[in-house]
Amino acid sequence: MTDQQAIELIEKEFKKKTFGVTEQYLEIHSPIYTDNILKVDRVDRDSKNEMIIVYLPVLDERFYFAVYINTKTNEITGIGTEAYHRVYFRAISETLTVDDIKAMTHLTPTEFWDKGDLRSNGKSNHSFNGFKILPNPEPDEFEDKLKKLLDFLEQDKEGIRQIAEKAEASILVTMDIHNANGMIGGHNIDTDDIRRMNDLKLSINFDLYVGGKSFKE
Repeated sequence: MTDQQAIELIEKEFKKKTFGVTEQYLEIHSPIYTDNILKVDRVDRDSKNEMIIVYLPVLDERFYFAVYINTKTNEITGIGTEAYHRVYFRAISETLTVDDIKAMTHLTPTEFWDKGDLRSNGKSNHSFNGFKILPNPEPDEFEDKLKKLLDFLEQDKEGIRQIAEKAEASILVTMDIHNANGMIGGHNIDTDDIRRMNDLKLSINFDLYVGGKSFKE
């Protein structure tokens, strides 16, 4: 199934609303259209089975519509939402400079800043030096994002361990979750990923935000 075929299948479902949940979601939130074409942020083909996930941005929100399609039968099997996940490595220090941190690893940071630099929101200044790695910014499930980050960090285990020993380093997770019916669900960290984080000397910290409209009664 091509991306275009997947989009056409979703557009048909959004018009006909054959799934009750489709109507529930479209009553409270809207997908984004550009020139009358449904906007798609990612078609996830990472699954080893015959399933793809199509992520659609939601108007005025950070989370996504997630549409699950069986590529063997060319049928939609489910519709839901997926949180906007940011899963990244961050090292901060008031004493080590950014250059000190960068010198410990051959991995390229996604972002870095010096103490006193203006924050991205333009409203305040950083109070510490920082180094961040975010290898997987696209829409994805939390569990996949964590594994991909660990895959990236393990390309330089010794460097990451050294940073963790000399700076305040950890994996940070930020989630913007659709409120829906008030049950936001949970996420799993399997024993293998726990072992991998421990091997890198890294903890993991979560910030969860809930937004969007609830389902109508």
